[in-house]
Amino acid sequence: MDTSTPNMALLRRRRVQDICHEPVILILLMFSLIPISEARGMHHSPISGPQEGALPVDKHQTDNMGRWANSDEYISSARSGGRQLQSKGKQLLGSTGKEPVISIQSSDGDVIDCLLQEHQPAFDHPLLKNHKFQSFPTSFPTRFHGSKVARHRIRRPIPVPQIWHNNGSCPAGTIPVRRTSDADIMRWSESSSTPRAYGRKTHKPAKTPYSREKANIEGDPLASISINGDGPFNHEHAIAYFRQEDLFGASAVMSVWDPWVEVANEFSLSQIWILGGSFDEDLNSIEAGWQVSPELYGDGQPRLFIYWTSDGYQATGCYNLLCSGFIQTSDTVAIGAAISPISKVGGGQYQIEIMIWKDPRQGNWWMAFEGSHVVGYWPAELFTYLSDFAANMVEWGGEIVNSQTYGRHTATQMGSGRFAEGGFGSAGFFHSLQVVDSNNNLQAVGGGLQTLAENSDCYDIKSVEDPNWGSGFYFGGPGHNQLCP
Repeated sequence: MDTSTPNMALLRRRRVQDICHEPVILILLMFSLIPISEARGMHHSPISGPQEGALPVDKHQTDNMGRWANSDEYISSARSGGRQLQSKGKQLLGSTGKEPVISIQSSDGDVIDCLLQEHQPAFDHPLLKNHKFQSFPTSFPTRFHGSKVARHRIRRPIPVPQIWHNNGSCPAGTIPVRRTSDADIMRWSESSSTPRAYGRKTHKPAKTPYSREKANIEGDPLASISINGDGPFNHEHAIAYFRQEDLFGASAVMSVWDPWVEVANEFSLSQIWILGGSFDEDLNSIEAGWQVSPELYGDGQPRLFIYWTSDGYQATGCYNLLCSGFIQTSDTVAIGAAISPISKVGGGQYQIEIMIWKDPRQGNWWMAFEGSHVVGYWPAELFTYLSDFAANMVEWGGEIVNSQTYGRHTATQMGSGRFAEGGFGSAGFFHSLQVVDSNNNLQAVGGGLQTLAENSDCYDIKSVEDPNWGSGFYFGGPGHNQLCP
């Protein structure tokens, strides 16, 4: 396994070729979020604890729930601009104007509206005017028969690990939607994003010369990578990646943490990327994982999120349901809602599993959360390359925003806020990394997995191979420290 960490930021994608799908067997995958410390025999064999010689970490307090929601930074006066944004923002950010069937007040402050499925924002997208609604995937990827990793994870359905379920549930025929509140709108009015752009990543391709990128499109796949992104918002990563033509999806198990986010307009996340096209304006990306984003959500809780773009993060796509596009079918999973419980350093370790795959018959890209909960799909019409072609790269790992607000590297944490050397119980982790092949089988990535950490003094990554974990890695870091000024 190549664990090198070249000094580069994202990876060149090439156009993928079309491929015919073969018939597949329908199997419902059932995963779980349970305390790993209580189920080592079920999920993986014991892995050694923190190693000697690990880099020192200036640990910040991670119990930051509610820190941003009540801060002066987010308490805005009723400015005229804010008033205008309240009405305009709700129109632009996925508000349907439809009355919910019921609303559920969550103990963490969220309001979950149960909207009729046909009233969701997705159907307002101009590309979906003639879309034929798919209520359920025609097939699920099957586990590769030789995979030791897969044997233990087909089991009974489990509850959705989201806080709002403690206060109610949505009826059949509806979808749970996290309400965009007036506080959200007012907070966003003070952000650096405009109403129409808000809900999109500020991230754009790395600022290396595009002529050089083109020259290397068929050569070095890392040639276009650099640490810094555009403008004041620099994105840093610690990822594992797998390159291959005709990738029809991927899955992974990832630990859940509540990393400290130092500045409101920064974030920290762990996710899967499904990538197609080239690393320019035509990049197609489908993403899902958990995220701590004070600006987006108003607090420091880890939340389930999704994202998509069909033009390299320029004008298409958004987070969650803040714009039309993603079609939700689940009445149990609320995208953007908090995940609970979460892992603690030296304490219980909790994880979630996410799978994304392309429906062999319809061509839509589906997402499952915890396996037994099919969340919904990204219609093929949304994309350029990923509509007719498969992906040609999958990435797993962490990402942060480094705004350098205080004239130094941010102290925003990635993963648990500890470096990868800490190992199990200390560092963040991914395991059971698998990809979906052209026969709709889940295959372990094996020796094809490579790793990348752009700034390893701030955040790093370490590969792991284990008989029960399969391919995986530890990752993360504290950001600003003596070696990361």
